Amino acid sequence: MATRRPPHRRPAPRRPSRRPAPRSRTARTRKQRQRRGIQVLLLVAVALWAAGRLLAWIAAHPWIVPVVLAAAAAGGVLWHRYRADRSRRRAETARTLRYPLERLDRLHHREFEHAVRDLMFRDGCADAVQVGGAGDNGADVKATDPYGRRWVLQCKHRRAGLAGAAVGTPDLHVLNGTGRPVHQGDVVVLVTNGRFSRPAQEFARSQRLHLVDRETLSAWAGGHRPLWELLRAVPPPRNPTSLS
Repeated sequence: MATRRPPHRRPAPRRPSRRPAPRSRTARTRKQRQRRGIQVLLLVAVALWAAGRLLAWIAAHPWIVPVVLAAAAAGGVLWHRYRADRSRRRAETARTLRYPLERLDRLHHREFEHAVRDLMFRDGCADAVQVGGAGDNGADVKATDPYGRRWVLQCKHRRAGLAGAAVGTPDLHVLNGTGRPVHQGDVVVLVTNGRFSRPAQEFARSQRLHLVDRETLSAWAGGHRPLWELLRAVPPPRNPTSLS
């Protein structure tokens, strides 16, 4: 006779344990705002207390106000004299700046850009700045000469000097496309310590671009004449001055 198996009983489902309901985000935000408000009130109270103490101390010592004002005025005068002396020394140093070609050849291309900037400053372009780098849109140096003309210069350094590769028209294409439309240049120049290819020279003449080759660079960097006296067909002064 077969043995009967007892019926299979399913275990009773467990009831989920009740957890305390999380605090609402709105309530937390309200409490944070309340704490911040209290902190601000405390800071304001401390500031008012300190201001009151300071005013009371000044009222008890009225001589301190003219002393502080005199010290501030003296400090302003000294700072102005310091800046004026520094500018004068910088201008004097710039006037004596000379770069032999051999030194320019040894420079890193970024140092070459800084040297061109310093030469423009020597020539009287007080706002000369080096801007070469990623996204420079073809300009390495920008400057405004004493006659109001805006200069945009691109620099191409060749370690081997004249023996290096000639600067060709592709570089001039970039400079020609951005020098005037993007950088608002009156005088657009490409400077190299090397040489230019013949097509590059012809393209520059047709587009009113100025080229500073090794020979011109030697006269400019090693002498005392400003660049606009060494280049041909430079635009007339934008703002005529006593120098023009």
